[in-house]
Amino acid sequence: MARPRQFDEDSVLEAAGEIFWSKGYEATSTRDLTDRMGLTHASLYNAFGDKRGLYLKALKHYLDRNLRSRIARMEAAYSPGLTIVGYFQEVVERSLADAEHRGCMLVNTVLEARSDDPEMRRVVADETAEIEAFFLRSVVAAQASGEIPADLRPEDVAKLLLSVQFGLRALVRVRPERELLNGILRPAMAMLTLPWPLPESRPDG
Repeated sequence: MARPRQFDEDSVLEAAGEIFWSKGYEATSTRDLTDRMGLTHASLYNAFGDKRGLYLKALKHYLDRNLRSRIARMEAAYSPGLTIVGYFQEVVERSLADAEHRGCMLVNTVLEARSDDPEMRRVVADETAEIEAFFLRSVVAAQASGEIPADLRPEDVAKLLLSVQFGLRALVRVRPERELLNGILRPAMAMLTLPWPLPESRPDG
């Protein structure tokens, strides 16, 4: 019979994600991980296979707790158009509140993805497609509600918003300036006839 794990996986993945997020995949050593996670090398490899396997699990944990939870909250709280605005507003606030200016773990992974690691590239590509799908369904619904002009091609808008997010999250690592981020988002939202920032009013939904 296999021995049960003697640690809480969520806590361990949270700790691993913090060090990967701060230092990046390549710069993080196994020693960094075992020190932060409070595990032995043997426990780490028995539980997660190797550093790469741990990284992919930590990335999924990060996305579940940050990206996916944000999307779910915004879609539950706002109209489709304001969901887009609220999503980006939270990205800005979290980015500026991060004293380490780490940006986004997913965006950082995109920048580190190597041509000789097709599995990691595929995982990251799938995650970017999920964000694009969120933008697409928000735009389609906002066009139906009259919040976004109907003459815009929703697929193109979704791709534009994806590029805005990735550019913003990369820039904030070296220029964590509110006016810079607002200057990126104001014209993007104006093109969609959406307000920026979020109106000081109650959620619509």
